[in-house]
Amino acid sequence: MKFTLHTAEQARKLKKSHDVETRAEESTFVFARNFFKNPRMLGSVIPSSRYLVTQLLRDVDWQRARVIVELGPGVGTISREILKRMRPDAVLVVFEINDEFVKHLRQNFHDPRLRVQHRSGAEVVEALRELGLGKADYAIAGIPFSIMTDEDRMSVLRNCREALVQGGSMLVYQFSSKVRADLEKLYGRVHRQFEPRNILPAHVFHCVKE
Repeated sequence: MKFTLHTAEQARKLKKSHDVETRAEESTFVFARNFFKNPRMLGSVIPSSRYLVTQLLRDVDWQRARVIVELGPGVGTISREILKRMRPDAVLVVFEINDEFVKHLRQNFHDPRLRVQHRSGAEVVEALRELGLGKADYAIAGIPFSIMTDEDRMSVLRNCREALVQGGSMLVYQFSSKVRADLEKLYGRVHRQFEPRNILPAHVFHCVKE
């Protein structure tokens, strides 16, 4: 009997491990396929590395964070790590305009704290109001600001700033440092970090709404 139970437990663990690996492979495939469709929009053929995720989320106060906004979650690499760290009563609202990524997120994430919005990052304030949520404690963005028009880029950045509580933070990761000047106009001081181990190496900007 003990042998049977032990074997069953091993089988469950193996199946869980296999399911995780399968989801990871599927996510990488979906991301790569979309990269080849539009490489400028994604910048890299693979999702963000664990090094970038760690660097990006290192200063988040998870006890304080009740509402978190993420722009451009893609296949959910960073979203998954945010959900792992979030409070049980917190909410993560992600904004994605890519149809295939939205479908992937809705099919592969079943956490009730996640709200997937198929809309632009310029609509954060409106979306939070429609969802009945207060202002965000954190806004995290990895969308390609460097290839956007000045008008579109500032529209998203201003909307995100408006959506933040006083003392809230905006965390931005980019393969280019072009967005820094715009962040300085809106937030004043901008703390910059660099993660060379990501593919491609990435800039991480941390801004606080004061």
